[in-house]
Amino acid sequence: MKFPALNLKAKLIVLIVGLLALTLGAEVWVSLGTQQAIVDTTQQKVKDLARAIQISVEELTSVGSINRDRLRDYVASLHTAGLEVSIASSQNLIINSSDPSLIGGALRPKTGDVLTPEQLKHPGEPLTIPANRFGPSPSETTVYLIPVEVEDHLLGYVQVAANFGDFAQPLAENRSHQIAIALVIFAIGLVFAYVMADRYVGPIHAVASAAQNIAARGLETVPEANRRDEVGLLTRSFNEMVSQLRRARERELELNRLERFTALGQLAGGLAHEIKNPLNFLSLALDQLRARYSPVEGPGREAYTRQIGIMKDELHRLSELVQSFLQYGKPIEIYPAPTDVKQLVDGVVALSESKMKSQGIELVEEVNGVPTVLSVDAEKLRTCFINVVANAIQAMPEGGTMRIGFTRDNGNMVLKFSDTGAGIEPEVVKKVFEPFFTTKREGIGLGLFLSKAIVEKHGGSIAIGPNDPQPGTTVTFSFPLTRMNRN
Repeated sequence: MKFPALNLKAKLIVLIVGLLALTLGAEVWVSLGTQQAIVDTTQQKVKDLARAIQISVEELTSVGSINRDRLRDYVASLHTAGLEVSIASSQNLIINSSDPSLIGGALRPKTGDVLTPEQLKHPGEPLTIPANRFGPSPSETTVYLIPVEVEDHLLGYVQVAANFGDFAQPLAENRSHQIAIALVIFAIGLVFAYVMADRYVGPIHAVASAAQNIAARGLETVPEANRRDEVGLLTRSFNEMVSQLRRARERELELNRLERFTALGQLAGGLAHEIKNPLNFLSLALDQLRARYSPVEGPGREAYTRQIGIMKDELHRLSELVQSFLQYGKPIEIYPAPTDVKQLVDGVVALSESKMKSQGIELVEEVNGVPTVLSVDAEKLRTCFINVVANAIQAMPEGGTMRIGFTRDNGNMVLKFSDTGAGIEPEVVKKVFEPFFTTKREGIGLGLFLSKAIVEKHGGSIAIGPNDPQPGTTVTFSFPLTRMNRN
């Protein structure tokens, strides 16, 4: 059973109402207990007094011999402090008492000294004499003087001195219980208030601290409270705001980067167009020089031809750089067609076969029965593979092993190029796909950048990282198998 979420207002109301109900309930429970104790004490006192009076009246009215110790033994058996019962004759002389020291003495005070003329007119009614009229008796004691008459003949009196201190004891206990319960409820309220305040203040301070330190520590989230009240809503809202600010900052950085790249691309494209025409003219001029002015024979012909070839190679290299600038300065368009990616890779490797043999690089290729026919732009992917193979060869000038593996993973065809060269640093991995970033003396740092753009245009991905175990570097291409040739 899932209870509904309570907000701070509801929790405070529940806490206050709960404490109030607890207080009232405790007070009612103590009061009812006190009332019951008073009722029980009263009933017992009435029974004790009634029995003592009965014994006294029987002794006054008896015409035969009686047990004078009966009254004293009965009062002693009650164990009631302050209860004193005396029997007096009509001449106000005490003839028996629960206190033997009073026997033979006179009533204190004499009846005529206490009773008013109006009370003397009705001697058959019990009379109540305040205890303070007796001097040394305690203030809680009340004296009842009961005349005993038979056929209008006064036989004597029954004097009952009762101490009502027992009635005050339940009231004193009631006050003590009320104070103790009030203190306990107050302590419980403090504990609940502290726990509630701590549960709310802690997360709020965390959010406030994170908000104040955004400039110093950046956009950091706070531990999200798994709660359904205002604090949970506050932390979730703050974290959502931080996430939105992060995304906005990332979009801003990406827009700034794209603006810089766009401006640089436009500049590169313009310069490339201006450079390409002179390069074409120079290439044609070199062809004419080799055809028309080459020596017919002799050692000069070979040197002449070699120099012309070197110049043509340099012009070709410059032309490729210009072509890279042109590709960077315009959007990439692909024209997919059924292509065997393995044959495409083999063709790229064949172009570098002589270079690999001269450097002592061994080639290991693993297909593992993976289908390699995809619907891709062969020329665009050839450019990507050429860049990767060239980088691997440059990383192994002293020889090594190049592994090319085809695998299948979660609906993707994965192609890995691994070398055993010096490897790649983690900080370089973060920047290797940025334009114009390169760690080599030759090149302008557009190869991997353009390769990433081409692969993503095909719906795939490219990643680079160190081998595990090292040394070496692995470049991983991943293409969705949905691009497989269905023909």
